[in-house]
Amino acid sequence: MEDVVLVRIYGNKTELLVDRDEEVKSFRVLQSHGCAPQLYCTFNNGLCYEFMQGEALDPEHVCNPKICRLIARQLAKIHAIHAHNGWIPKSNLWLKMRAYFSLVPSEFPDQLIHDRFVREVPSRQVLEQEMAWMEEVLSGLGSPVVLCHNDLLCKNIIYNEKRDDVRFIDYEYSGYNYQAYDIGNHFNEFAGVNEVDYSLYPERALQLQWLRAYLEAHKEFKGIKPDVSETEVELLYVQVNQFSLASHFFWGFWALIQVKYSKIDFDFLGYAIVRLNQYFKMKPVVMGLTLPE
Repeated sequence: MEDVVLVRIYGNKTELLVDRDEEVKSFRVLQSHGCAPQLYCTFNNGLCYEFMQGEALDPEHVCNPKICRLIARQLAKIHAIHAHNGWIPKSNLWLKMRAYFSLVPSEFPDQLIHDRFVREVPSRQVLEQEMAWMEEVLSGLGSPVVLCHNDLLCKNIIYNEKRDDVRFIDYEYSGYNYQAYDIGNHFNEFAGVNEVDYSLYPERALQLQWLRAYLEAHKEFKGIKPDVSETEVELLYVQVNQFSLASHFFWGFWALIQVKYSKIDFDFLGYAIVRLNQYFKMKPVVMGLTLPE
């Protein structure tokens, strides 16, 4: 296991969901800043890179205060990578979400799946209204656009006990996006994937510790004095929890597309329903938070 390469072959129709050129571009940028493994080669339907030694995490690990801190620091390191040549990056979150929305099927050949879809997934009109509302409200929160991982679920975090560090893998969805989206998306992933349990979503106290560690590290990587005020932590807390709504929609649409194309034995429709339900449940809660003066 000391000398292993990893070969990844792209799944069926994943090109509908993933921009492969963008993935390789992000991979190379992250690698040049010491945030990704060595990329050895790319080919038409996959890539080959260095195997990351360590353990892929589970939901019980990501809430461990010590590991939490390592994750916050590593994400801050990625977010602190500056765009080259003074280029001002823009987020493509809304564009991508609309592209996914346009790929969501309106009917399914399997009658049971179709009936469940009609019964439990909100109408296209409702989804479209919510998307327009989110774009307007969340874009106005002032969250900076940075290089993001965009898919920081537990299994994409590798903890190496010997080195006492964490590294992230799988950059399929990485690219420029809102800082608060990347963190909010990670917090949603505390709930797990196979047995989603939102009671595991981090409580306010844990979030504040996480966000403080993140902000201190972010300033450090930017070469600024790492003094962080209560107001800065509170501002990020509100932005992150409101942006976590967008991640429910993004992965909800993603899962509905997978229902049609994926060959993986997984209840993608059930997962989409869980994500969209959580959006509607959390919307009044997180929109009740107010930005600090």
